[in-house]
Amino acid sequence: MKRGARALGVAFSDGDDESVLGGVVVRADGVVDGVAFETCAVGGTDATSAVVSLFESLGREDVRVLVLAGIAPAWFNLVDLRVLHGTVSRPVLSVSFERSPGLDDVLRTHFSGEELAERRRIYRVQPPRRRVVVDDETLFVRAVGCDDDEAAETVRAFTLDGGRPEPVRVARLAARGARRWRID
Repeated sequence: MKRGARALGVAFSDGDDESVLGGVVVRADGVVDGVAFETCAVGGTDATSAVVSLFESLGREDVRVLVLAGIAPAWFNLVDLRVLHGTVSRPVLSVSFERSPGLDDVLRTHFSGEELAERRRIYRVQPPRRRVVVDDETLFVRAVGCDDDEAAETVRAFTLDGGRPEPVRVARLAARGARRWRID
């Protein structure tokens, strides 16, 4: 991947009712090249549209890929990676950092009726997680808009130190800082 290639990392920081999305444009060489924020409801169903809004607010045609911290932020406000990809016309990756049996059981524990049905519908159409080893760390990546090898190459190219891709690592810091600022 070229040093100037850009990814938009998106991470969430939850409050009581609202989650702050931090969006950070990062070049493959690690240079931060843009920051934006958005919000979505904790426990809501607006995370996908919030990511789209964040992407559009940046107006960055040079962003080549979106890298999200997971698909179930803001207390199961699921991001639909396929809808997101169709809207932004770029590959979309979701990176998680822990082995998981999936969300079906936990969704049934916390939701019922239409709320459960909608979340399960979104969850079940997502691509499977694929194991990607970066240095000594194991990540789990879902990819839409590129194949598994391209997704793994992208994650490795943007992981400069440790086991977190730089766009997601910096977006998480930005989201946490913005949430604290909104509270104070």
